Amino acid sequence: MSEETGTPIPSRFGEPLAKLVPVGGFQAPPDNFYEAVGGHETFAALVHEFYLRVAKDDLIRPMYPEQDLGPAERRLLLFLEQYWGGPRTYLEERGHPRLRMRHAPFTVTPRARDRWLELMREALNTLELPPLQDATLWDYLDRAAHSMVNSADD
Repeated sequence: MSEETGTPIPSRFGEPLAKLVPVGGFQAPPDNFYEAVGGHETFAALVHEFYLRVAKDDLIRPMYPEQDLGPAERRLLLFLEQYWGGPRTYLEERGHPRLRMRHAPFTVTPRARDRWLELMREALNTLELPPLQDATLWDYLDRAAHSMVNSADD
């Protein structure tokens, strides 16, 4: 299409190279990963599924001092949403994430890390994300979990 006139440029066969046809319901591609995977609903589902599993787990559940896992669920949700390009509520309410510092009071062994990852993998599987999005999210969760280890196994 000619930028000057806005008319189609003919191909060597005389036909326009492209016909501009209005397409109803066009949506621009998402701005970030958070939007691409479904935004709040997706991350809320992931975190909720994860904490359903934590509540029943003999290794991970004792790491949470609170009887009610609701506040922990909310903190993880806000953190993940912010990390992936969603609202910055975590920063506004809690400041810089400082993940290693916030986890320092808890004994995080390789065994606990692996169990955390197992529970998170189960939760992530419930989302049925497209493979690339699943792999992107999983890669981050795996790296983050490995960085939280602060003690050897018993």
